[in-house]
Amino acid sequence: MLGMTFVYTANVLVREFAATYASRFAWIDEACLFALAWMVFLGLGLALERGRHISMTSALARLAPGLRRGTKFAIDLVGLVFSLYVAHTCYDVTLLVLKSGQVSPTLNVSMSWLYGPMPVGFVLLGLRYLLELIGATDRHAVALEPVLHI
Repeated sequence: MLGMTFVYTANVLVREFAATYASRFAWIDEACLFALAWMVFLGLGLALERGRHISMTSALARLAPGLRRGTKFAIDLVGLVFSLYVAHTCYDVTLLVLKSGQVSPTLNVSMSWLYGPMPVGFVLLGLRYLLELIGATDRHAVALEPVLHI
């Protein structure tokens, strides 16, 4: 992320102060876009594991233990099914773009590289939900622990 920030900043500075060289750096916009897409979608599963997705932990904490277990199971099951559905849909879109032969204007690479992180990221997210379902991990345990103020 820092690398993208520095390179993009340099690109803006070149366009602003040395416009005659701007065309040599036009590829930076696309490279940053591709890198950002990969970082965002590859981070889906990691964000879930660390409890960084939107959740209702205060409501979950107020439930009785048995109801809490059932609710967590339902959340993880729906999350798994939804993630796999979205991954399948994104896979179809990525294949469509690949078969279309569309290429990026400055990097001259297949635009499927821009769409490719979506199915990969959602499969990884589904894997995290599956790990929750089988009890290999428990992201809720950390989120439900009381915060001690000293």
